[in-house]
Amino acid sequence: MSQPVVQLRDIRKTYRNGDLEVHAVRGISLDIQPGEFVAIMGASGSGKSTLMNTLGCLDRPTSGAYHLDGVDVSVLDREARADLRNQKLGFVFQGFNLLPRTSALENVELPMLYAARRVSPDEMKRRALAALEIVGLAARADHLPSQLSGGQQQRVAIARALVNEPRLLLADEPTGNLDSKTSVEVMGVFQRLNEQGITIVMVTHELDIASYCKRILVVRDGLLVRDEPVANRLHANEELAKLAAAETAAKLTGTGTELPVPSSPLLAPRS
Repeated sequence: MSQPVVQLRDIRKTYRNGDLEVHAVRGISLDIQPGEFVAIMGASGSGKSTLMNTLGCLDRPTSGAYHLDGVDVSVLDREARADLRNQKLGFVFQGFNLLPRTSALENVELPMLYAARRVSPDEMKRRALAALEIVGLAARADHLPSQLSGGQQQRVAIARALVNEPRLLLADEPTGNLDSKTSVEVMGVFQRLNEQGITIVMVTHELDIASYCKRILVVRDGLLVRDEPVANRLHANEELAKLAAAETAAKLTGTGTELPVPSSPLLAPRS
């Protein structure tokens, strides 16, 4: 077996506020292999966000060992962790976090400005356009975020996360601001990226969204309580075909804007 992209051993994180101690993570060990697509789930306060911050080198654990692509993160100082994040990790957030007065192309170029290796302007443009091509938005490279739909903005954010060719893509509630159909489209982008060999870890509170992944980790009270493959995995292309068929049926039967709801859980009301 190849070297894990992520290797956690007895990771613990305790926050202290005066005499009060909050044990956010209580001893989690796990491996994530190259090419996996993993969902992390858990209720608010379960420790999943702390775990994600640890994976993203945004927070240092109180104790335990974390190796990212063979590098012992636990011994790195803040500057070295920042360099490692830029080299090894790509981030996608719920809120897109695009610069509003900057084109899609320039937003995607941004991580290369902070890369340890200098990248020429021509190379930056070439790589940014290639990343936008991967997510199907090369034709809108010159558009501002305000000229793009929410799903298109998230795809720009995914392209930005890919542009430095990370070893691990981290997505934090990437469909949280999107409607059901757009969420399926974005999960389709993630599935295609994963099929190309990109390792993805995604935090989500939605079981239907987690069903597009290959493996689910459930965190409760700072502990990993479930680690299992996804049963009855959903495939975005199939779910989008169901939605298209429902829309066609609605038009043929003259039901107006009221669409029949397929059996897929993807159209369940969002809480």
